[in-house]
Amino acid sequence: MNIKQAKEAIKNSVRLYLKKDEYGEYRIPIVRQRPIFLLGAPGIGKTAIMEQIAQELGIALVSYSMTHHTRQSALGLPFIVHKVYGGKPVDISEYTMSEIIASLYETMEESGIREGILFLDEINCVSETLAPSMLQFLQYKVFGRHRVPDGWIIVTAGNPPEYNKSVRDFDVVTYDRLKVLEVEPDLGAWKEYASERRIHSAVLNYLELKKDHFYHMETTSKGRSFVTARGWEDLSEILKLYEEEGLAVDEELIGQYLRNERIVKEFSAYYDLYQKYKKDYAVADILAGHASPGAVGKARAAAFDERLSLLGMLLDKVKADMKEVCDEAAYLSDLRGTLLALKAKAQGSLSELSQFMEKQLEGRQKALESLQRANSLSDADRHKGRKVLAFLEEGKRGLLAEGQVRDASDGFALLKDKFDAEVSAMRLETERVKEELHALFVFVEEAFAEGNEMLILVTELTVDASCSRFLGLFGSPDYQRHNQELMLSERQDELQEQIAALGL
Repeated sequence: MNIKQAKEAIKNSVRLYLKKDEYGEYRIPIVRQRPIFLLGAPGIGKTAIMEQIAQELGIALVSYSMTHHTRQSALGLPFIVHKVYGGKPVDISEYTMSEIIASLYETMEESGIREGILFLDEINCVSETLAPSMLQFLQYKVFGRHRVPDGWIIVTAGNPPEYNKSVRDFDVVTYDRLKVLEVEPDLGAWKEYASERRIHSAVLNYLELKKDHFYHMETTSKGRSFVTARGWEDLSEILKLYEEEGLAVDEELIGQYLRNERIVKEFSAYYDLYQKYKKDYAVADILAGHASPGAVGKARAAAFDERLSLLGMLLDKVKADMKEVCDEAAYLSDLRGTLLALKAKAQGSLSELSQFMEKQLEGRQKALESLQRANSLSDADRHKGRKVLAFLEEGKRGLLAEGQVRDASDGFALLKDKFDAEVSAMRLETERVKEELHALFVFVEEAFAEGNEMLILVTELTVDASCSRFLGLFGSPDYQRHNQELMLSERQDELQEQIAALGL
């Protein structure tokens, strides 16, 4: 299975393991809740999907890499306990609580979230001294004398032996107590994740042309040579920052993330060409609706890989702008709920309004910190939460500014004016992005006519989560028209195939 399928399988298992009956008992008894073992090559996103699952289910996540643990840190330290058995005093050894088990209780105490996922990575690479205890843990969910708390689901991960010499194979008894999911690298599944993460379009376009370079492992005379999904994502982030700072990107930089000389050279050459296309076509002018006849003619005569690169650059900018508008809309919608609560206090005194705002700030801050400690806060929710806090902090300072506000009614009016100004700014930005999208459709129509580029454009807008949200909220006549035309064309093709099959 690919990483997307693995995510859904794990998410469904966790959700069902946590399902309770009318008496509050888990439908699947804890002793029957098999730990999940995710087996796959390094760098394909095993850790990333665990974070996504915790965020989507609203539960906690505690992660550990088992290669960093000794028997003492995982099992706990021994200490002497004095006991009396049959009237005879004896000294026996017991163990302190495992660092891993203790971290679950700490997370519950700090976040208030009682259920979660304990994710143990590189489970099949533990040290020789820890291996027996690890097998016992997988079978009985116990480290030393301490059990994993109820409501915590165990998910583990490991690499196949061909990727890691330290791998220890589990015996049949252990495997028989695990749910094993074998994961293979898959570019199509990764592209969906990459689109949401806004991976650099140069990376996405290159991989569209060189699909076999997405995940690459080989042994050379110089040792192991490899390229992973993690490497591409990290390279994407540094490329964005280098461009932001106007720094030169070279093979040495790329080679720090992609550990294969041939792929480094090919991507480096492509990246230089990508930057040339960006300059030659004047992407900003095209999206402003001022595409020059030269740019249209050049695109019309270009080879498919050049067309694909150009379309990727244009889409990259439009997608990023759509996401910003959608994020701003989500922030303003969240903030509006708080302002409605504040409006009810506008009839009281200014001090009451100020105190209520303080409570709102404290509550939101505490909720963010709770989710943060539980590792179940997404980047989008973190950004939105901080923006709401910043608005309220600034509003509170305005209320307390001497001579600026006379009473609670004035104070709320000040907050509402600020909110209305942000709504107006978002509406202007929305119209600008809609015009940008229209300019993109016009250019693709003029430059590529009946080519596959329009199909690619409509498909990318449809599958990208931020784009589909934007189109659902604000619409686009160009998108609707071309989407309907393409669906009609596909239906006609299907009918023709059915007629041909009937021999009519």
